[in-house]
Amino acid sequence: MADEQTPETPDSAETPAHAVPTEDAREIAGSAEDAPLEAAQEAQESPAGQSPPEPAGVEPAGEGHAVPSADAQEIAGSAEDAALEAAQEAAETPAAEPEPAEAEEEPAPREKPSVPGAHLEVDIVPEGVDPLGRGEEYADPYAVEDEGEQAGTGEEPEQDEIISEPISTAAIDLASGARYRATGKRKTAIARVTLRPGTGSYLINGKTLEDHFPRITLQRNIRQPLETVGYQDRMDVVARLHGGGISAQAGALRHGVSRALLEADPNLRGELKRRGFLTRDSRAKERKKAGLKKARKRPQFSKR
Repeated sequence: MADEQTPETPDSAETPAHAVPTEDAREIAGSAEDAPLEAAQEAQESPAGQSPPEPAGVEPAGEGHAVPSADAQEIAGSAEDAALEAAQEAAETPAAEPEPAEAEEEPAPREKPSVPGAHLEVDIVPEGVDPLGRGEEYADPYAVEDEGEQAGTGEEPEQDEIISEPISTAAIDLASGARYRATGKRKTAIARVTLRPGTGSYLINGKTLEDHFPRITLQRNIRQPLETVGYQDRMDVVARLHGGGISAQAGALRHGVSRALLEADPNLRGELKRRGFLTRDSRAKERKKAGLKKARKRPQFSKR
């Protein structure tokens, strides 16, 4: 059976499978695609208040291809020309010269504040020299004259000099059998003192003053009453001490010697009392309190 051959028609051989667009159609399609992008750029660059132009509608063409309208082609062409013209104007326009910046004024250097009186010179005036150079003594009109001032000199004797001077009015009987006894106290020490005519020696519990009181300060304090009266070389001191420490015994001995001198001459009360020899020194260590470490010292407090 012979195969039946289908006769080929001339129309099927000449017609291609797909339609190929021409060059003009390609150019129009490319410009149509760029038109919306250029329109958006122009809308951004345009001043506020102007609405960007709406893209022209594309009318559909036959055989499945979109053919832009005349308005779209015109907008696309003008957009391309606008970009080119802007570039040419930017190239032709000379670059704007930058405005010269205003010359900044240099800040003035900061000056250190001056110290009041820094320019003055120190003027040291020696003692006894008139600072104004008048050569005359300055008399204070408001100065109060004391009764103890020396007549004619205008100078007041110092209090220490008055106390250190011996009492010239002392009159003590230095008979061979004279004995003057008294008791002195200081803290818990007690001294029973006896004064008798002699050469100024001290016998304390069978020992000399230097052996019983090796400290020079205590020896000086014990000798003060007799030196004040002026009988340090004409009377001997015999004492019995008990209780207290070495410092308390020295204070008790001085107190006992002063009271014994008062027994020898009652007229010495004023001078001895003014010098503080007859005052019983009541200072003593304060007793320990219950719950405390010492008289006032407390245990350390811990909050936690």
